[in-house]
Amino acid sequence: MKIQQGGCSDPDWMWHAGHLPELNSIGGKEFGRLAEALKTSSTLITLDIYSNSIGDNETQALSEALKTNSTLTTLNLMSSSIGDNGAQALSEELKTNSTPTTLELYSNLIGDNGAQALSEALKTNSTVTISR
Repeated sequence: MKIQQGGCSDPDWMWHAGHLPELNSIGGKEFGRLAEALKTSSTLITLDIYSNSIGDNETQALSEALKTNSTLTTLNLMSSSIGDNGAQALSEELKTNSTPTTLELYSNLIGDNGAQALSEALKTNSTVTISR
């Protein structure tokens, strides 16, 4: 997991709130703490949590957190077991938050319904690029 804080030049900077576990094991309670922290973060610009099997429930919590976050521009959720419900939750967030510019979603479980929801979000959000 890589988390980049605005103005931080150290690529090995580790997010200290919640003491997140090693790559590929974030989920449940740990992910809930991360989502809560995102709600009030004013410096985080990149969140790279690819290959963490977070699934739809955690993606919905993340989407709720992003509704109030105005700094996160890049979100990498590649290979995170996100399905249609998670994609629909992200699409709802993207309809109201134009801060994200990059959303990486390839190698997930998103089907036609999730893709349709994301497509609808892109009609109102012209700042984000989604890789599926």
